[in-house]
Amino acid sequence: MVRSGSYCREVPTSYFMDHQQHLKMPCASPDPSDKDVEPFVEVDPTGRYGRYSDLLGAGAVKKVYRGFDQEEGIEVAWNQVRLRNFIEDESVINRLFSEVRLLRTLKNKSIIMLYNVWMDEEQSTLNFITEVCTSGNLREYRKKHRHVSIKALKKWSKQILKGLEYLHTHDPCIIHRDLNCSNVFINGNIGQVKIGDLGLATIVGRSHAAHSVLGTPEFMAPELYEEEYTELVDIYSFGMCVLEMMTLEIPYSECDSIVKIYKKVTTGVRPQALNKVKDPEVRAFIDKCLAGPRERPSASDLLNDPFFYGIDDDENDNSNSNNSSPS
Repeated sequence: MVRSGSYCREVPTSYFMDHQQHLKMPCASPDPSDKDVEPFVEVDPTGRYGRYSDLLGAGAVKKVYRGFDQEEGIEVAWNQVRLRNFIEDESVINRLFSEVRLLRTLKNKSIIMLYNVWMDEEQSTLNFITEVCTSGNLREYRKKHRHVSIKALKKWSKQILKGLEYLHTHDPCIIHRDLNCSNVFINGNIGQVKIGDLGLATIVGRSHAAHSVLGTPEFMAPELYEEEYTELVDIYSFGMCVLEMMTLEIPYSECDSIVKIYKKVTTGVRPQALNKVKDPEVRAFIDKCLAGPRERPSASDLLNDPFFYGIDDDENDNSNSNNSSPS
């Protein structure tokens, strides 16, 4: 999703034209005469997915509704964008098709999965079905549950890193560029987290170098502002996510403008929230993630860090790890 305060990028329309062509399908309408049918607002062209009116989330560009997969009998997320709202902003539409095109190629348990996509020309909407995480995004979930052990926070962090490792070792490499706790989603009943909102992601070649300036300022690595960076900008953002999870505070919340955040980030001034991290192991781990690009470890390196010793991928792990409160 696009939020205020985020930078935008422009992508050539021709890049997505071949994908737009075969996405155009009419949308099936639910039969009002069938009283036994689920109360769907609309149904996808295949008749498999239905949309309810319940809103799961909304941003400046898309709305996410509760949906249902009638074939598998599971709830899904029905993402819908009213394209006519952005008819004069080609970069937004291109970014949406970029996210859909990218999601189609990704299959990893730590990345939100795409099931189906189509464009409804009659309603002028782009629709795509993704898996749903029942507990929403990690930022809201963490605010709701303030007493969480360090062990649990490490498990969440490890899963995010596994998603980043998948993106960064993908061929070609994928840089998320907008990783923050509102773009990570959780199934709270099993402690499973997944990276989502890949609308600002970019695919890079063998050099792994990208050049566009965009993201959420509080989570952007200093080199991102310099328009010369690699996938390690995601590790910096991940470090800020860990900081937010530990302190329940968005980094640089002491700043009242993007300009002030920019000045602090580019001059190497750390967010005040870092002073609230009293556990030396946690502080050292975050510092590794926020190091300069040459010293910053990869996702694979961090997964082998002693920070995660004793942290099993199994949500029912009973290993003896630090269970003290992060606060």
